Amino acid sequence: MGMIDEEKLLEELRNPLTSRKGFAALVSEYSERLYWQIRKMVLSHDDANDILQDVFIKAWTNLDNFRGESKLTTWLYRIAINESITFLNKKRIQNNISIDDDDTFLLNTIESDEYFDGDEAQKLLQKAILTLPDKQRLVFQMKYFEEMKYEDMSDILGTSVGALKASYHHAVKKIEKILGDPD
Repeated sequence: MGMIDEEKLLEELRNPLTSRKGFAALVSEYSERLYWQIRKMVLSHDDANDILQDVFIKAWTNLDNFRGESKLTTWLYRIAINESITFLNKKRIQNNISIDDDDTFLLNTIESDEYFDGDEAQKLLQKAILTLPDKQRLVFQMKYFEEMKYEDMSDILGTSVGALKASYHHAVKKIEKILGDPD
C-alpha cells in the first residue's frame, strides 16, 4: 500500500490539534485509490467524484467510531464500497430496475465515456463484468484489477476467504462464458 504510516496518521487524526492536518494527509494518500475503486463500480467520473466526497465526509464524521480494529485503508474501502452500492441501488430504483437484474443500465456510461474508449476487448470485459451481482463484481475487480489478497478482501467485505475464492471462481466462469459467446 502507500508509504504512509497509519499509526502516526491515526494519532494525528485523534488529536484535535492535528486532526485537520491528519485528515488532509489521509485525503491526499487515499483519494486516488478510493476514486478508482468507486469508479470501477459506478463507471461515471462525475458520480465517482461525488461519491468520493461523501466517503471522506462520512470518514471525517465517523472518525470517533473508528476503533482501529481494522486497518485505516480497510475501513475507508468499506465506506467507499457501501457508498457505491447505496448509489447503485438508488440508480436502480430511479430506473425501475429490480435488484436482481444485471447492471446493463450502466452500459450507456461505458458507451459514452472517453475513459472506456480503450479498445473493444476492454469494453467487452467491462460489459461482462456488469452482468455480475454487486458482490461478485467487487471481488472480481479487487482480485483481477488490483491483485488484492483474499485476506485483505475478507477484512474489507466481511466475507470468509473461502467464500471469496468461490465468488471469484464463479465470476471468472461467468465472464469467460460471456466473452466466449460472440452473441
